[in-house]
Amino acid sequence: MNRLRLAAAALTAFALAAAPAQGGKAPTKLTGIVGPGFTITLTKGGKRVKTLPPGKYALTVVDKATNHNFHLTGPGVNLKSGVAAKGTKTYPITLKRGTYRFVCDPHALDLKGSFNVS
Repeated sequence: MNRLRLAAAALTAFALAAAPAQGGKAPTKLTGIVGPGFTITLTKGGKRVKTLPPGKYALTVVDKATNHNFHLTGPGVNLKSGVAAKGTKTYPITLKRGTYRFVCDPHALDLKGSFNVS
């Protein structure tokens, strides 16, 4: 009987150690890509974003051109990469209910998109 209790205690300890801390849920990953040509996209799991639920996200911006940037605006968010810079950077963001827009500032008439958080 003691072996059974010891085994149960060991399994419980292992399960607790392996479980994430409460509230430790990883943010949902989004990817914003601009360039190298005249393209700008925002995707989640490889699919274009049209709507999202409110919450915490990790936005990875992939800026592939020195003449573009990725600028995201919406309720509580105003985030942008540099125009002259190329590279990849991840930003933590919290999205609230509302409409969000993303553009390349130098080419805002052509390179733009939007999505809703509801």
